[in-house]
Amino acid sequence: MRKINPYDFRVAKRSTSREINRQIVLNLVREHQPISRADLARRMKVGRNVISMIVNELIADGLIYEGATGETVRGRKPTFLHVRTQDRFVIAVDIRFSRTYLMLTDFGGRQIALETFETVLLPDDLIAELVERMRRILATHNAAANCEGIGIAIPGIVDHRTGVVLNAPALEWRNVDLRTPLAKAMGLPIHIENAPKACALAEMWLGANGTAPNDFIFVTVSDGVGVGIVINGELIRGHDNVAGEFGHAPLSLDGPRCLCGSVGCWEAYISNLATLARYFGYDLSRLRPKRLPRGEESDFTITDLIARARAGDERARSAIQGTARYLGIGLANLLNGLNPECVYIGGEIMTAWDMIEPVVRKALAERALTERLAQTPIRISTFSEYPRLRGAAALVTAPIFAAPRVA
Repeated sequence: MRKINPYDFRVAKRSTSREINRQIVLNLVREHQPISRADLARRMKVGRNVISMIVNELIADGLIYEGATGETVRGRKPTFLHVRTQDRFVIAVDIRFSRTYLMLTDFGGRQIALETFETVLLPDDLIAELVERMRRILATHNAAANCEGIGIAIPGIVDHRTGVVLNAPALEWRNVDLRTPLAKAMGLPIHIENAPKACALAEMWLGANGTAPNDFIFVTVSDGVGVGIVINGELIRGHDNVAGEFGHAPLSLDGPRCLCGSVGCWEAYISNLATLARYFGYDLSRLRPKRLPRGEESDFTITDLIARARAGDERARSAIQGTARYLGIGLANLLNGLNPECVYIGGEIMTAWDMIEPVVRKALAERALTERLAQTPIRISTFSEYPRLRGAAALVTAPIFAAPRVA
C-alpha cells in the first residue's frame, strides 16, 4: 500500500487516465517493439480507436514512429511501431576521482562516441573541460540539434532536485553546483545523480528490455562503492538524498581508514584502490592523491591486476579474493536489511566473477540470516562495460517512460 501524502500531491484531473494510458502504450511499444496497433489493443484490452488516438499523439510528439508493414491472411496489413531512438541523442558523463568518462549515446543507450580524461578536481576547471569536450563531440557527430539532455553520475551525495553535489568525499567537494553553469553553457537540460542510483535506473530502464524486478539493489564497485535501491519499481533517494550510502557503513571500527575520513568503511575493503593497495602493500589512507605512488604502479589498474591473477600471480589472486570475501560480507548486511529480489553488481571487479563468485557466496552464506537470503540471485550488471555511463544516460531517458505521479 502506498500512503497518500497530504502535503505533497498532484490532484487527478480528467486527463489523468489518458496520461497513464499514454505511458502504458509508450512502454508497451518500448518493450515489445516492433508491435502493431492491433497487438497493443489486445494487450491493453481496449478498442482500436482508443489505441489509434494515443499512438497518433505519440507519433506527433516524436516519441514513436511507424516502421515496416507486416503480412496478414486477410484484412488491412499491420504497420509496426517502434520507439524513436536513433536520431535522439544524450551525453552521459561519469565523474570519478581518477578519470572522467564522456559518452554520446542514442536514446536507446547505444554508444556512438566515447572519450576519457584525467579528472580535474577543481569544479570550475572541470566544468570548462566538460563544456569544451561536449561541444566538440556534438559537433563531430552532428548531434547538437537533436541532443535532449546531459546526464552526469557523481561519486557522492547529490540533491537531484537542484543538481548540487552536497558531499563527494573522493572529489573533496561540498555544496558544488554543477547544473547551473553547465546548463547555461550548453543550453540543455542537465540531470545529476549519485552514481549507484544512476546505475539502478539504467538497469530498470535500459537493461534487458526492462525486465529487472520491481525490488532489487545495484552495487557499484569502482573508485568508490555505493548502492542504488529500487523498491516496488521506484528508486529510493531518502529524505536527504543519502539513501544507499552503504559504501561508508563500517565493517569494523578498527579497520583501515577510508578516503572519506572514517575507518572500517566497506569501501575501504573492496574499492578498486583498496584492492590495489592490498596487492602492493600500501596503507590506503596514505595514498594521496588517491592513487598508487610510484612508476608503473601509478598507472596500474584493477583490470591489470585481474590479468595478473589469471596468469598465475598468487599475490594478485589473493588480493582479489580478499576483496571477494569483504564483498560477500557487505552483501549479507544489505540482504539482511533490505531483502531484495536480486542484486546487480557493476564494476571492473566483476570481469573476474568466475574467480571470486565462490568466495563471495561463502562469505554471504556465513552471515545471511536465512538460507533463502543466502540464495538471493546475484547478477552481473546488464552493462558489463561502463554501467555508470549507462546510468548517466538513463537520467535523461527514464523520465520519458516513467509513470505519471498522482497523489
